[in-house]
Amino acid sequence: QVQLVESGGGLVQPGGSLRLSCAASGFTLSIYTMSWYRQAPGKERELVLRITSAGGTTNYLDSVKGRFTISRDNAKNTVYLQMNSLKPEDTAVYYCNAIRLGRQYWGQGTQVTVSS
Repeated sequence: QVQLVESGGGLVQPGGSLRLSCAASGFTLSIYTMSWYRQAPGKERELVLRITSAGGTTNYLDSVKGRFTISRDNAKNTVYLQMNSLKPEDTAVYYCNAIRLGRQYWGQGTQVTVSS
């Protein structure tokens, strides 16, 4: 059974850090392009960061440049999102996505709340 399971979300104060994990099962994550999306209340889901199977990364949001990084551990079949210097506007449900040759999988999402 194909699954993506996110973890690591929670409540954090402004300026804090979180590391989200996305563990894959039922397929080989290493050959997929992996992405993190987020969706804030009342807003559309937006692409945050992407990492290719070759390890190249692309940041799609100017607001997270220099603060968020994406990485992958193919041996663990897991992709990560390191989030530093968090701001209240980063509050959202964060989703993991895997895509390759038209085949796409989504995780269930993990809530990140940045608040004092």
